[in-house]
Amino acid sequence: MRITLPLVLGSVLGLGTVAEAQERPVAEQYLISGDLAGGEKALEALLKKNPEDAQARFGLGVVQFVRGVERLVQSFHRYGLSPDLAGGQLPFARLPVPSNRAPEPITYDDLRAIFRTLLDDLARAEETLALVKDDAVKLPIRFGLIRLDFDGDGRATDDEVLWNIYTNLNRQAGQVRPGAEGAGAEAGAFPITFDRGDVAWLRGYTHLLSAFAEVYLAHDGKTLFEHTAHLFFARPKTPYAFLKSDNKAGGNFSRSWVSDVVTFVHLQRYPVKEPERMASALKHLQSMIELSRESWVSYLAETDNDHEWIPNPKQDTVMPGGKVSEEMVKGWHDLLDEADKILGGTTLVPFWRDAGGRGVNLRKVFTEPRELDLILWVQGTAAIPYLEEGRVTQPEFWSRLMRLFRGEFIGFALWFN
Repeated sequence: MRITLPLVLGSVLGLGTVAEAQERPVAEQYLISGDLAGGEKALEALLKKNPEDAQARFGLGVVQFVRGVERLVQSFHRYGLSPDLAGGQLPFARLPVPSNRAPEPITYDDLRAIFRTLLDDLARAEETLALVKDDAVKLPIRFGLIRLDFDGDGRATDDEVLWNIYTNLNRQAGQVRPGAEGAGAEAGAFPITFDRGDVAWLRGYTHLLSAFAEVYLAHDGKTLFEHTAHLFFARPKTPYAFLKSDNKAGGNFSRSWVSDVVTFVHLQRYPVKEPERMASALKHLQSMIELSRESWVSYLAETDNDHEWIPNPKQDTVMPGGKVSEEMVKGWHDLLDEADKILGGTTLVPFWRDAGGRGVNLRKVFTEPRELDLILWVQGTAAIPYLEEGRVTQPEFWSRLMRLFRGEFIGFALWFN
């Protein structure tokens, strides 16, 4: 099975295993009912009575993370984000946002507020997970039974079962059908046992998503919003109200729609608005690397084989086609070392045009941010301020990783984090 980004995101949103014990984890009870706010309160109360309850703390971090993702989708639903308007071509436009017959108007400031809230939610989850220290912690939760309230109406209905959303996002998900052979005795459960290594793994994902949010907030996309928000939102508040009505009449691939898409590409220029956020994004990425190392210390120390999410070479995984070899583990650690050097500025990124052997210092892109012009980056001229002489990461290194990961390096990288 090909491991894809939607598959990873689906797994992040629901964690689980079928435990033999009669008493299920508290976190799972609330994830299944869809009452994430209630789950957060209940788990906080448990930890107040027993601060050493590692499973409760792990569960709280998971609930907080999932609640942050749920709140993101609810916000987009509130403002009528519609993948159809953009052809579903952009990542955030592919989120499972239910249709909204009465969306609220959205401003550019509203959009920035959504990402600031996401950052706060991710920071809260990471802070909770960082306090999980028990090497023997396990959190059994059944993925296929989880419900989320994506339209924000206060009810998690049968139509909002996470598995249904998951399969819409990932075409390969049918190979891991809940209730199928290998999915556990309880039909629809799809068990995965998350353990100490997965605590660090989930913390790493909070940093990865935070880095993306920080980069977005570091730049000013108001001009792009005012000219093209109607491609994504039902009622954007911009100076150009006629754009929405004109596009609605023409539909996709009309003259108006094509001109709007061209404008969207043309306006991929983002002045720096809050430069300190780029430095924060760099720290998040470096933290992600350290947490990946930490997760593998735990994974390699495991001796059980209990419905593993990410397995060591001696274990099995619930993910079809996800067998991990010792060579892959070594290759992954080589990648972490190389990425650390690239983010540290001691190894450069190859420049795709003639630069006399120089490379791009990616660290300075974060520490000395300039206007982000994607077209000029593609051309190469935007990279000029960051060109230096020094060690450049070699194509042979990345080709070797592709071979080690059976040609699916990107998928495994998204899975391993």
